[in-house]
Amino acid sequence: MTLMIFLVMFVMESATEKLCPLRASIDVLEGEYFFLCYLESRQEHFQEEAYTINWYKESAGKRQLVKETHRIVSQMNFLEFWPAELSDSGNYSVIHSNGKQNLTIQKWTLNVLERNKSSCFNKNHLTTEIKSAGTGHSLKCSDLSIYENESITWYKDCKNYEHETERELNFRTLTVQHSGIYTCKILISHEGRIYHSTNTIKLVVEEDAAEAVTLEIVGHHEEIETEIGKEEILNCTGFLGYYMQEDASLYWLINQTFPEQCTGIPENEPSVCEEEFKKLQLGNKFYVTRLLRIKKVRDEDMHQNFTCMLQADESTQIKIVKLKKGKTQDLPVHIFTTGMVLALLFPFVVVAVVFVFVMFRVDFVLFYRDTCRRDDTAGDGKEYDAFVSYLKDCASPIEEEREFALKILPMILEENFGYKLCIFERDVFPGGAFVDDINSFIDKSRRLIIILSQNYVSDRAIYELESGLHKALVERKTKIILIEYMPILEKPSVPHAGKAYQDKDQRAL
Repeated sequence: MTLMIFLVMFVMESATEKLCPLRASIDVLEGEYFFLCYLESRQEHFQEEAYTINWYKESAGKRQLVKETHRIVSQMNFLEFWPAELSDSGNYSVIHSNGKQNLTIQKWTLNVLERNKSSCFNKNHLTTEIKSAGTGHSLKCSDLSIYENESITWYKDCKNYEHETERELNFRTLTVQHSGIYTCKILISHEGRIYHSTNTIKLVVEEDAAEAVTLEIVGHHEEIETEIGKEEILNCTGFLGYYMQEDASLYWLINQTFPEQCTGIPENEPSVCEEEFKKLQLGNKFYVTRLLRIKKVRDEDMHQNFTCMLQADESTQIKIVKLKKGKTQDLPVHIFTTGMVLALLFPFVVVAVVFVFVMFRVDFVLFYRDTCRRDDTAGDGKEYDAFVSYLKDCASPIEEEREFALKILPMILEENFGYKLCIFERDVFPGGAFVDDINSFIDKSRRLIIILSQNYVSDRAIYELESGLHKALVERKTKIILIEYMPILEKPSVPHAGKAYQDKDQRAL
């Protein structure tokens, strides 16, 4: 622990002389780490006496002692803000006292600027550097912290700049394209949290004399993804400066050998050839360019180096291009995810559809008939949709069975669904022969609804059951719908038609 404290003190003392003179402009952005400090040499007056150090802030004409908090910390000749807030703006001073006299060591005016929510910098918190094109230059990330555990990131116009992580951003040869707003961001770890400080520099690169421009090839070494049999055109462009250098040459090499010229090769021949050398002028800048045409990429081309050479004024620049096979195109993530979700949901959807269809199959049939205007009963010669057979005598101990047949069933099937029922007591005029009427009205009906109960099988309605079974099982003219209204305790005897049908099926088996 003692060693750690000594190390921190050593770092802070060694950094003081370097950092404090640079803090002339006391502007800082809200939310960033910041510190005030003074030079050790300014306290030599009290070197041999006991003294105390106090920091003060003056705001609205009142000077108040700065009290330490978890955010504002005083360490030796440093006053640190973790981080600075808008309310920290004001006049600060540091005073040494030996009990007899007070000595003001230094004063500052601290201005905490509001952060621009839509940008990575504040236009009021930057410095401007104007340089000439063609010269070398370095942008320095100011010493914003006294700690060594920070990480540094550079941004140009708020976009990460070439993954630079050093304190200095070096430009070997400045061009107008290097102009922009560069921001250096330092991340500092303190008591388990990450804080940051930024330094923003506006770099303006102006056109300069042509002699100051360095010869260079546009672009860096690169690898191009391609496929066998595909045509590729490789471009190499060299920047000469602000006047055309007549001795400039630009050419391609394939594994240190010169390719053939495209002008002497037939178009349909699969080979590699070099296009003509061209000179270009864009504004006041001069370029040379040359294309290398690969008419059909071969497997052996994947293992060769295609080198562009630029030579002028006894200077040489090179650019190497390599070909590599492109990766197999995978399905986009959103398409793959959608397919997996649909594949998982499909069985559940099928089960749900089947369940809904089974539960509401009658409604679907009626909807289909109503939509298509198709009536399967038209032209079949039937007058009724169903003949209702029920217990007609008052042999039943309860009236519910008759009420179900005469009131409830017609209300549901006729009033709600539009079916037409034939009910003997309601629709058959008295005076006719009972047996003939039964046969006639069953023939006029498409279905026979039998409301089955224990008393039913002992009533005269059993004839209706026998007639219906004969027409359904033997003549195949009518379909029967059985409704077991009350449980049947004793197994009834099968009518003659039912027995005949049973015998017929047994013989067929």
